[in-house]
Amino acid sequence: MPNTELNKIKTPRVAITGMGIISAIGNSVESNKKALFASENGIGNITLINTIHLDAIKVGEVKLSNEALISALQLSENNNFSRTALLGLFAAKAAVKNSGIKDISAYKTGLISATTVGGMDKTELYLKQFESNPKIQKYIASHHAGDSTQKIADALGIIDFVTTISTACSSATNAIMLGARFIKSGKLDRVIVGGTDALSKFTINGFKTLMIQSEELCKPFDANRNGLNLGEAAAYLVLESEQIAIKENKPILAYVSGYANANDAFHQTASSHNGEGAFLAMDKALQNASLLPRDINYINAHGTATPNNDLSESVAIKRIFEDKVPDFSSTKAFTGHTLAAAGAVEAVFSVLALQEQVVFPNINFETEIPETGLKPVTELKRNQIQNVLSNSFGFGGNCSTLILSKA
Repeated sequence: MPNTELNKIKTPRVAITGMGIISAIGNSVESNKKALFASENGIGNITLINTIHLDAIKVGEVKLSNEALISALQLSENNNFSRTALLGLFAAKAAVKNSGIKDISAYKTGLISATTVGGMDKTELYLKQFESNPKIQKYIASHHAGDSTQKIADALGIIDFVTTISTACSSATNAIMLGARFIKSGKLDRVIVGGTDALSKFTINGFKTLMIQSEELCKPFDANRNGLNLGEAAAYLVLESEQIAIKENKPILAYVSGYANANDAFHQTASSHNGEGAFLAMDKALQNASLLPRDINYINAHGTATPNNDLSESVAIKRIFEDKVPDFSSTKAFTGHTLAAAGAVEAVFSVLALQEQVVFPNINFETEIPETGLKPVTELKRNQIQNVLSNSFGFGGNCSTLILSKA
C-alpha cells in the first residue's frame, strides 16, 4: 500500500492561465481539442524529411513546413531557427497571448523550456557543409539544446530567469514541475513552461535501432502493441501565482496541485518490471498534492505502446490504485510520442479534460494486456473530473508525474 499520509503544509496555489500548442493534430488548442473529440489521429507517412524510411515508418508530423512557420512568426529570411525553435516559439507565443499578458516585465517572469532534439534537424542536414559553406555556418550555433530556449526568451522579452531541461521524455513535465516550484517559493511570479521537439533523421534512426518503432499505427496498452510512433510538437503553459491571477482578473484554466520526479535506476532505456520509478513518482505526487489515490478521476498515461513501457506502467498503476484504477488512456496514438514536448502536450490535454469534463479515448486499443488485465477508455467519455494525474517517463529511468486540478 503506498504511503498516502497527507501533507498538511499550505503553500500558494499555482494557476494555469494560458496554453499554446502545435502538434500533428492541430496548430492551436482549439484544433487539438477538436481532433481529440473526433478521435482523429495525426499519424501518417514521413513527408518533410528525406529518409530511407519514408514508406516504412509512421510518424506524427506538424502539418506546417518550416517556410510556413517562418512566415507565421514573421522572421527574417536570414534567421538560423531550427524546426525545434520554430515550433517552440509558435506555441509559446500562443500561450502568452492566451494568458492575456500585455507586459511581460510587469512581474518576475521566467521561461523553462524542454528539448531533446535541439537543432539536430539542421545539423544533420548541413554537417558535411559547415566547413566549406559560410552561408550555412549560422546553424552551428542553433544546434545546442539551449538555443531554442534563448530564442523563445528573446522573442517574448523574458530576462528574469531562462533555463533548459533535457531529461529525455520527462523533460517538459520536469519543466512544469520546476516552474511550479519557483512560483511556490516566491522566486518568480509567473513562468512559461513546456517543451518542443522536431522530428529528425537522428531520432527516427535512433528509435529504429532500438527496435521500438512501429510501422503501423501504435496501440497503447494493447496486448499486441509493437512499438511507438514518433511525433513532433511544442506546447507551453503559463503558470502564475493564484494571487496575481486573481489580481489581474484572469480566468484560471486549472491548477498545478502536485508533482514529483523519481528514478528506478534500472536500465538506460528500459523501465523496471515492477514499475518502481513510475510508482514512486505517482506516490510522491499524490503526497505533494495532499491527495489520496481515490481522488484521481483520470490518468493521462505515458503509454508509448512499447512492450516494456506499457506493462511496467500498468503494474505501477495497479500498485498505486490496487483494484480501484480510475479511467485512464494514452493520447500518444493521436500525436505520436513527441519526446521532450510530450509532458507539456499531455498537460494541455489534461487541462482540456478538466475544462470539458471528459476522458479522451485510447484509440487503436483492442485487447487487454494479460499480465494486468487493465482496459483503457476507448471512446470519449463524459465524467466528473476534479483531478487528473499525468505521467511522463524518460530514458535513464527519469520518471515524473503531474497532478492537475479543476479551477
